[in-house]
Amino acid sequence: MIEKSTIGKIVEEWLNEKNYFLVDISVSPENGIMVEIDHAEGVWIEDCVELSRYIESKLNREEEDYELEVGSAGIGQPFKVLQQYYNHLNEKIEILTHAGRKLTGTLKDVNEENFTVGVEKKVKVEGFKRPKTVMEDETFTYDEVKYTKHLIRFK
Repeated sequence: MIEKSTIGKIVEEWLNEKNYFLVDISVSPENGIMVEIDHAEGVWIEDCVELSRYIESKLNREEEDYELEVGSAGIGQPFKVLQQYYNHLNEKIEILTHAGRKLTGTLKDVNEENFTVGVEKKVKVEGFKRPKTVMEDETFTYDEVKYTKHLIRFK
């Protein structure tokens, strides 16, 4: 079986001095290899082809057969690495906490320990009959959330 660490080293060689970053690598027991990459401005098919050919040049099908798939992190899929949070700063995201709370808001700040989301809330203001909508920042650690994903809206 082809080792995930072997594929990781090959991908890191290719990524060296490129603006792409690795999102995920998986290797099935049948040697089905899946590599996901991402880029702040999106992933080009030509680069996926180039990476695929690079990986194939480093592996020997005569020694061990495999199936290889190289692609981008899917639109609307949960974030898997910290760089995806940075890439979506000031954009709408959806969060599901481990406590079961689902909310949407604007990703306002990201660091190694946590991230902050600006969330609209309706608050009862004294002197007004109807609740007012206010923006409130909420900070989460990465362990608190089940998933975070970019919220895609079509106008």
